[in-house]
This record gives sequence, structure tokens and C-alpha cells, in this order.
Amino acid sequence: MKYTIVLLLFVSFAGCQLNDKKAEKEIKRSHPSHIYNFVDIDTSQLKYFETDYLPVYSDIYYQDGTKRFPITATVSIRNTSLTDSAFILAATYHDSYGKLLHSYLDSALLLSPLESIELVVEEDENKGGAGANFIIEWGAAKYTDQLLIQSVMISTYGQQGVSFLSDAKVIKRETRE
Repeated sequence: MKYTIVLLLFVSFAGCQLNDKKAEKEIKRSHPSHIYNFVDIDTSQLKYFETDYLPVYSDIYYQDGTKRFPITATVSIRNTSLTDSAFILAATYHDSYGKLLHSYLDSALLLSPLESIELVVEEDENKGGAGANFIIEWGAAKYTDQLLIQSVMISTYGQQGVSFLSDAKVIKRETRE
């Protein structure tokens, strides 16, 4: 009898999710791999702030430059410190013209030592273009070079496949006393 109840609850839950694909997609966009630790933080307690620019490609051109090859982009933010946490304050996605398309975080996210998070731009997103980018703002209790921020792009079509990697570039650093 216990199994029947569990099965019915699962079927009912799955049916609710199927009816609301948009909400499910939004949840995946914000939290694709695990439950993230969002926190309220007084940023005056942080002493180091950094803003990073990360190239991502939602598509690339091929043949004569008039055809586009859609790509899934995964943004990976890794805390490489063995001892110190970092706080991701903002992660925004912009198109080739710099227009804000989506903000991935509503509040600060705690990134514990050696923890990683991923943000995904799905293959069917067609607004970013070949010049799309993320702006990642983060802070820590002290100056450190502890975050590794990369984007991995991948797609397949028939027997063709493409994958490549981009690294973030620091565009702003600030140390506060």
C-alpha cells in the first residue's frame, strides 16, 4: 500500500510539472545542478569585490555567415579556495549589443570552499547572439584570486558537433578597508 501512495503522489507531482513547463524551465535556468545557498549578506562586511566579463555564444555563424548554429552555453563558477567562501552578488546575461536579457540571481549566493555552480543558456535561446556575455559580480572577506569562471558551449546537429570554452576576464576590482 505504501508503494501505491508514493506512486500516486509522484504521478500527481509529475503531472503538475508537465502543465507548467515555463516555471520548470525558469527553475532549471536558476538552479540546474543542485540547490544553491542564497543568503542575505551585509556587503559592508566584504573587503574584496570583483566584476568579471565572460563571453558566451548562444549561436555561431557558419557557411557564408548568414546561417546560425544554435549552442547551449553552461556558465561554470568555481570556488578554488580550500578555506574561504565567496559570495556571488549578481550574474547577468547580455546580448551582443550589451542589452540585459536576464538576471540569474535574485539575491546573493554563498559559494563555499571548492563549491561550483552552473548557469545555463539553453540552445533555443535566440536573442544573445555570437557576442553574448555574462557579467559576474562577486565579493569575499579578503583579497583573493579564488574564483574560476568559464563558459562551456556545446551543440550537435546530425553528425556535426561543436564545443569550446571561454574564460572570464576581470573588468573591475575593488578593495575596501
